[in-house]
Amino acid sequence: MKRDNLVRLTRFKVMEKRRQLEQLEMMMSEFARMAGELDHQINTEEKKAGISDVAHFAYPTFAKAARIRRDNLNNSVKDLKVQIAAARLALEEADAELVNAEKLEQRDVAREELEQRREALG
Repeated sequence: MKRDNLVRLTRFKVMEKRRQLEQLEMMMSEFARMAGELDHQINTEEKKAGISDVAHFAYPTFAKAARIRRDNLNNSVKDLKVQIAAARLALEEADAELVNAEKLEQRDVAREELEQRREALG
């Protein structure tokens, strides 16, 4: 059956879109967690040095580097949010495509059963 292959292919697409969405969400949460850890390290380093002004000449180098890394992670989280929104939309479209393919398959099966009954009776 051609429709059976279409349904299987569409299910595969849906599963793939779900997997991609889950990966993006995991990356986003991991980046957010890492940014939080860097915040903690920055605060610890600033307290240890007694300097919290980034422009101060004696501001800890580690804290500067950690700030840059944290800011990069936060920017990546923002980018991932956009990608997640697009992935959710793609998943919704794939789900709708699957529903349509399943309906077509059910219609074809019902049509074949009706034809078989007609042949048996007639």
